[in-house]
Amino acid sequence: MGSTRTGDDEEFPIAIIGAGFAGIGTAIRLLQEGIGSFTIFEQAERVGGTWRDNTYPGCACDVPSHLYSLSFDQNPRWTHEFSGQAEILAYLEDVVARHGLRPFIRFGARVEGGRFDESTGTWTLKISNGEEFRARAVIAGVGPFGNPAIPDIPGRERFEGVQFHSSRWDHSYDLRGKRVASIGTGASAIQYVPEIAKEVDRLTVFQRTAPWVFPKPNRPYSEWAKRAFEVVPGLQRLYRSGIYWSWESRAVGFVRYPELLRPAEWLGRWHIRRSVKDPALRAKVTPDFSVGCKRVLGSDDWYPTLQRDNVELVTDRIVEIDEGGILTADGRRHEVDAIVWGTGFRVTDFLLPMRMHGLGGRELSDAWRNGAEAYYGIVVSGFPNLFMLLGPNTGLGHNSVVFMIEAQIHYVLAMIRRLRDEGLAYLDVKPLEQRRFNETIQERMKRTVWLTGCQSWYLDASGRNFTLWPGFTFEYWLRTRRPDPKAYLAMPRVAPARRSSAPSPSPGA
Repeated sequence: MGSTRTGDDEEFPIAIIGAGFAGIGTAIRLLQEGIGSFTIFEQAERVGGTWRDNTYPGCACDVPSHLYSLSFDQNPRWTHEFSGQAEILAYLEDVVARHGLRPFIRFGARVEGGRFDESTGTWTLKISNGEEFRARAVIAGVGPFGNPAIPDIPGRERFEGVQFHSSRWDHSYDLRGKRVASIGTGASAIQYVPEIAKEVDRLTVFQRTAPWVFPKPNRPYSEWAKRAFEVVPGLQRLYRSGIYWSWESRAVGFVRYPELLRPAEWLGRWHIRRSVKDPALRAKVTPDFSVGCKRVLGSDDWYPTLQRDNVELVTDRIVEIDEGGILTADGRRHEVDAIVWGTGFRVTDFLLPMRMHGLGGRELSDAWRNGAEAYYGIVVSGFPNLFMLLGPNTGLGHNSVVFMIEAQIHYVLAMIRRLRDEGLAYLDVKPLEQRRFNETIQERMKRTVWLTGCQSWYLDASGRNFTLWPGFTFEYWLRTRRPDPKAYLAMPRVAPARRSSAPSPSPGA
């Protein structure tokens, strides 16, 4: 792999895991800091992360394009208010090209795990091709949507037709004229179901819980608007800021006063009444939980699709899958040729399946045995110099996660500067600081709409929310501008001359 490096490769090598929004954004910021001693490890053969993997029909973002992009590399020529998968992927590839990042990326290199050496303050990463890579800092930008979740339904392995998860779409299989089952009615299904319903012979949609679905006005940008964003100084930034504050205002209801979301619930029910004429179907698609408790979805064609002659919505529980069909609790057998699993992701399995071993050889999965937690979702006590982007409790239910990623990148760069400037072996967040932070987070979570009684992918098996940030994003931005040095144990690289034993934390750290 050829690359242009600064002279600090041997002094401070950095490993970035993943070449999605997080990894790409981190790499650009490092270069802007004058740091070129990093390597991006990407398990696939192409950049893009989530937007490379999810290629299902109709795949698009549900956050406005101008907000769902890097603030320091904006795109004035988005074609629609909400971009599709191909356009977002093209944007990320253009960003990589503009900033000359390809020489820094090792494709087809999956990081299987790592072990921290306390004596040298370095991580040794094990790469899938058998290589090892030593790094002073590891920045994991793997994101929460890398591990598909497929429920363990009896008989699934016996099915003789074709089956695949929405994030691993089998484009070689022609759905035209087939009997297809779509299991799940979440954010992915809400997009691909209307598309495949146009070509399949029969589509059976299996729903466990009806989602709240609101209109999604995906207006195209005119050529003059795109040109104005290009040539008028500050216009795009002002427009982006307006979108941000409009979406941020929704947090008042999500994280502080859920009762303020009742008008949205009335609007949602009105949308159902005007869109669905059949009373039986209307009852099936009407949610029985508060708006926002589960992910709010946007679509203009979901309800019309469910009313097509070749589409059936089934709400009875799936009890078994056999060689050629799906059996439900009402005793029916639904014969199908293919199954599409629109069942989401294991979002609480942060960093898995990587096996990271920190101080004393402790594995991260052991540290998280009772639930994933971190300090500001970025660092975990006992795992020095390991930084996560979009870690525990930093996802969002109301705004753009790219905003959170950029706040975290800023924090990580401040930590790296301290490690370098002070000649430290490592920085490790104090256990008490991490515990206090997460106790506060879980206490604040009790006021949010996400704990009002529904079962969602936001929650782990015990019912705790380790996924979302229970506050305003600007609050998170403010709190991560400057890392608190008192929250960390700082270990010097070289022990004081008068001592022959292991170094101690620096005074006041």
